[in-house]
Amino acid sequence: MGERIAVFSDVHGNTTALEAVYQDSIKQKVDKYWFLGDLFSPGPGAQDLWDLFKQIKPEICIRGNWDNLFLNALRGVVDTDRTSLVYISKLAQTLSKRLDANEVTSTIKKWPIREETRVRDIRVGLTHNLPDLNYGQALYPTEKQRNFNELFDGNQNLDLAIYAHVHHPLMRYSSDEQFVLNPGSVGQPFFAWDKFQKDMRAEYLILEIDEHGIQETNFRKVYYDRDLEYKRAELAKLPYLDIYKLQLVTGKVHTHDHELMKKINDERGYLNDVIKFNEKVRKKG
Repeated sequence: MGERIAVFSDVHGNTTALEAVYQDSIKQKVDKYWFLGDLFSPGPGAQDLWDLFKQIKPEICIRGNWDNLFLNALRGVVDTDRTSLVYISKLAQTLSKRLDANEVTSTIKKWPIREETRVRDIRVGLTHNLPDLNYGQALYPTEKQRNFNELFDGNQNLDLAIYAHVHHPLMRYSSDEQFVLNPGSVGQPFFAWDKFQKDMRAEYLILEIDEHGIQETNFRKVYYDRDLEYKRAELAKLPYLDIYKLQLVTGKVHTHDHELMKKINDERGYLNDVIKFNEKVRKKG
């Protein structure tokens, strides 16, 4: 029997989905967990999500781009000319009132954006995106082969690279046939192909490594109650609630729909809220 590792990422505030993944992983008798980033927002998960995350006790945690944005938002250092950053900041500032922000931020700050580990004889590199860049679309599944080779730059001794960020389960190889995996997204599965986009079950990966090497790569899809998740968002009085409901129904996100976000931010006063919050935080600093 090999060592069984549950790899998960991109929860994005969806506590209901993570609960389902965790229960499934227990049934699958995993030995430990690796988390590859983006825990909070745009979903309503707050202290409930953080408490669940601590119960899971990931052995390795990687800091994602939304984790960075969460930290920056609470420091009041975001560009309010960018509608997507106003969106993320408003969510983060509201979220901070519903959790132990000091504990959460002090912990997330310590997460690296890359980590290397060894399981039996397999050397593994773990990142959110590229080893030195946890944002951008260089590793979208349809991108060029050379981009995926960069997962091994700086350490050609790695056998396996696992990254997250693009919300697509993935298995492929480097040009030297090192293994590349992506667990998909717990809270926001993406697909351009409409038929696959309709399947919005939570995604994660179970990796089993034994004395011979990689024994199993099990890409899991787990049903969760999206109506329950929406009710949690309602109870939390989540900003952009209508946008979150649309995501839960269609799977499509609107973070970079600048026209729509500008309209919402202006009409609901979110832009002014973020500007005032930033000024208040900077004065304290």
